[in-house]
Amino acid sequence: LATQLAFSFFTTKRYSSVKSALITALGLSLLLKTGSIETAILATVLAIGSKFIVKIKNKHVFNPANIGIIAAVLLTNDAWVSPGQWGSDVLMWFLVGAAGLMMILKVGRIDTSLTFLLVFGGLLFFRQVIYLGWEPQVWLHKMSNGTLLLFAFFMITDPMTTPNHKHARILWSAILGLGLFIASNFFYVQTAAIWLLFALSPFTPLFDK
Repeated sequence: LATQLAFSFFTTKRYSSVKSALITALGLSLLLKTGSIETAILATVLAIGSKFIVKIKNKHVFNPANIGIIAAVLLTNDAWVSPGQWGSDVLMWFLVGAAGLMMILKVGRIDTSLTFLLVFGGLLFFRQVIYLGWEPQVWLHKMSNGTLLLFAFFMITDPMTTPNHKHARILWSAILGLGLFIASNFFYVQTAAIWLLFALSPFTPLFDK
């Protein structure tokens, strides 16, 4: 919040934007793991600062929470993401899904979340249940992961870092879902979603164009 207020004071003077800092703080608190206050402060300062510094046509390029996590992991030895920290209870669908839907309906990005989950979930179902013959419960266990749902409902629904046009957003989120499927199932990178979003974000201006 202090970083948001400081940048706002020297730039836009729009202090109502502090609400977006609260969302970023929530995302970092839920997804980033660290053992020191200094690392947490570093992540938040870089996350909020990126909104004001790394911009193209009045849109910040990177999702603030995403770049904060990436920066903390790369710049320190005391930060990590734990994909399984929220368990895989089906109740997560209701708790995270309900809260997420309320937010994305407000910002008009429900197509982004649904496309991402349909592409990733559909490919995963085909591979695990149809191709490998595993029980559907295995697929449901994977899809009920709390971190996956937090990512789908909160991190990729930022209107400032997703494409403006609906068709572009659908293509953008489909690429993200496909990339996560490949990275997690064939390269076993369980934190791939965070890295893929970081890599795809610079191409959002191209999707807007």
